[in-house]
Amino acid sequence: MAEFDKEKIVECIFDPDVSAVLAELENGGKELSYLAGKIGVTEDEINNRLAYLIDCHLVKVESSIYSVDTEKLAKIMEGDENYENVMDGLAKLDSYLN
Repeated sequence: MAEFDKEKIVECIFDPDVSAVLAELENGGKELSYLAGKIGVTEDEINNRLAYLIDCHLVKVESSIYSVDTEKLAKIMEGDENYENVMDGLAKLDSYLN
């Protein structure tokens, strides 16, 4: 993976809508229309907010199916002091959404 700004990645992940999308993708790929409806924003807004994570290949898009590369995400966050906070936040968001 090319070098990307780790701080910018963490900033993207902490966006509430991005966190909600990542929580949805935790158990597998989802269609863009499903994500937009679930999160309550437009498909364009999801694309805009995920753009950097897509560029970093942390979020993959095939047709209209979005998925997250959890291994790459974990590798980037490994050793980062924010990692536990991110994972706790995603877990809380996941439990809230379900």
